[in-house]
Amino acid sequence: MNSVLRAALAEAGETAESLAERVGVDPKTVARWVTPGRIPHARHRFAAAEALGQDVADLWPDVLVYRTPTWLREWVEWEREATALRWFELAWVPGLLQTEAYARATLAGELLTDVETDQRVASRLSRQAILRRERPPLLVAVIDEAALRRPVINNRAIMTEQFSYLAECAELPSVQIHVVPTSVGMYPGLGGPFIVAELPDGKRVAHVDGQVEARIVEQTAEVVTLDHRWERIRGEALSRQQSLDLIKEAVSSWT
Repeated sequence: MNSVLRAALAEAGETAESLAERVGVDPKTVARWVTPGRIPHARHRFAAAEALGQDVADLWPDVLVYRTPTWLREWVEWEREATALRWFELAWVPGLLQTEAYARATLAGELLTDVETDQRVASRLSRQAILRRERPPLLVAVIDEAALRRPVINNRAIMTEQFSYLAECAELPSVQIHVVPTSVGMYPGLGGPFIVAELPDGKRVAHVDGQVEARIVEQTAEVVTLDHRWERIRGEALSRQQSLDLIKEAVSSWT
């Protein structure tokens, strides 16, 4: 029994029939969602969670367990608990700010089956629910301008959609997006992307990307090193408004 979903239905004053109508499925389908192991399709998960005022990951935590690569699962737990995330990305839009099509494009060159690709995209999109919950973490994202200019080959529409969505996210109260312009030249961010998460007890952990697997950093000295690097990178970035203007210019350039 999915007791969390059952409780959410009762709290929201919804029945299987009323939720089914709001989500656009048969009432029997909603009834099956209460059964352990029955997980709705991604679009139905997000619609149901929104209708119930809940996080997708709270209603169906198994989505993250089954669809997140083993090495990433520990980080996902830290990410969900974080009160603040400082994220530097060199080549991509940060995963928490990606559209489905763009997320899929970032995996196009990997040696994954179609099913594995679907699972990783679903996992990434599920993680984004933390930005829409009642008390979201503060997300400060710094992105190299190169990420705004590097195209998905032969598909400008994906770029237009992605950067339109990025501009929308930049307007969220809990999200700050800054861009390091190419005019800066060489700077510490060229060493690679990373994320630092601040937890409710004040502890900080980091996620450092790699070509094979990412690495989780908990040692204080290493996190402090990333803090110093973050400050130097952030110091090279444009203001929020200047960055938003550049993102909107990027939307126009891909249209």
